[in-house]
Amino acid sequence: MSHEDLTDEAARSQRPEPAASGALEAARKEAEENWNKYLRAAAELDNFRKRATRDVETARKFGPERLAQALLPVRDSLAAGLAATSKGDAGLIQGQQATLRLLDEALAAAGVTEIDPKGEPFDPAKHEALTVVPSAEVEPNSVLEVIQKGYQLHDRLLRAAKVIVARAADDGSGA
Repeated sequence: MSHEDLTDEAARSQRPEPAASGALEAARKEAEENWNKYLRAAAELDNFRKRATRDVETARKFGPERLAQALLPVRDSLAAGLAATSKGDAGLIQGQQATLRLLDEALAAAGVTEIDPKGEPFDPAKHEALTVVPSAEVEPNSVLEVIQKGYQLHDRLLRAAKVIVARAADDGSGA
């Protein structure tokens, strides 16, 4: 073979055949589609992991919500019983106080905090106004008295505090 023959053969081997060019282009297109599918699947998997992590964290954080809501009336009854007991068996009273303290510690360990807004501005997101009364003691639209304490679990309201809200005192001019 001569030098010219080798050069012609090398030039032909570098130029793709028309059929091979179409197959190559189809393979490139398929490879690009598969790459895009891979990227979408990787992004979906990453989003799923993040969502699952958030869901697990939310379940851990707010899991005790139903139990806490069920225990709040028990706590209220125990506290009311203690408040109503003026004299009686000292041992029984100490036992009830210890039980109340243990219940409060268990609720606090679960992330339950008390809302006792006496003297604070009225917040309809955390307080339930039972009535509004005139008062010169506190600023208007602030909590004058707490009828029932409220509770929240982390930043979620479990029960609104039931309160009496102050309004400006009457000027005493009549009616």
